[in-house]
Amino acid sequence: MAELCLYSIALIFFLVTVPNSVHGIGVCYGRHGNNLPLPSEVVALYRSNGITNMRIYSPDQDVLQALSGSNIQLIVGLPNENLQSIASDQSAANDWVQNKIVAFSGVAFRYIAVGNEVIPENPNLAQYVLPAMQNIQNAINAAGLQSQIKVSTAVSGNALGQSYPPSAGAFASDSMGSIVQFLASNQAPLLFNVYPYFSYAGDSAEIPLDYALFTSDGAVVHDGPFDYQNLFDAMVDAAYVALEKVGGVGSESTKSHRQKAKREKQ
Repeated sequence: MAELCLYSIALIFFLVTVPNSVHGIGVCYGRHGNNLPLPSEVVALYRSNGITNMRIYSPDQDVLQALSGSNIQLIVGLPNENLQSIASDQSAANDWVQNKIVAFSGVAFRYIAVGNEVIPENPNLAQYVLPAMQNIQNAINAAGLQSQIKVSTAVSGNALGQSYPPSAGAFASDSMGSIVQFLASNQAPLLFNVYPYFSYAGDSAEIPLDYALFTSDGAVVHDGPFDYQNLFDAMVDAAYVALEKVGGVGSESTKSHRQKAKREKQ
C-alpha cells in the first residue's frame, strides 16, 4: 500500500504515513547559497534542537560525512540530471548506490528520492523516473538494504490535475499510475511537496490568504461531509484521493485520513 510523505513550504517537511504509524518532523537542508555554515555545524544545529529528520537534494560527500553517527533519519535525492543515465544503465545505478549509500554506512538513510518534481514539470525527463527508480531499487536489493531504505520520487502539487474539491483529487499524468503501483509493491511512500502559499499566489482571487496560512477562524471549503479550515489539509486529502484512484491506498486509509476534516465540521 503506497503512502504519502508530505513536505510543506518554509523548509519544514512532514512524514505522513497511514494511520497509527509514527509521524516525523524534519527540515530540508539546501546547499545553494553563499557563506553557508559547515555541514558539521548544521548537523550540530539539528541535534541541539531535537530535529530528527533531514532532506538533502543530492548526496554531498561532506554532508554525508557530517551525518555519520548522528542517527538523523535522511532523505537523499538522486538529482534530476542523473535520471537518464541511471534509468538506462543498471551498472550506473549499482555504482551510485555503492558510492553514495553503502560507502556511508554510518548514515541513517531512510528514503532515496529519485528525481524532484519531474512529473509533470519536466516532460523530457519524466520518462526516466520509473526506470531509474526500478534500477535504484534493484541496486538497493542487491546491497541488502531494502528493509532499511525505501525508493521513491518527489512530486509537487502540480502532479494533481484536479485538486478541488479534495474528493475530486486526481493525478494529471497517466505515468503516475505506474509509479504508484511500483511504490505500493515495495511498500514505499510517495514524496509529496505541499506548497499552500504558492497555490494562493497563483489564484489569490479565489483562495483567501488566511486559508493558505493556517489562520482562518472557520471552515472555508465545504466538500460533502468534510470541511476544510486550511489549504494544506485540503491538498493532502486531494493527494490521498488521487492515490486511491490509481490503487495506491485503500478506501479505508483515505477515509480515515479525511476524518480530521469531518471532525472539524462537527
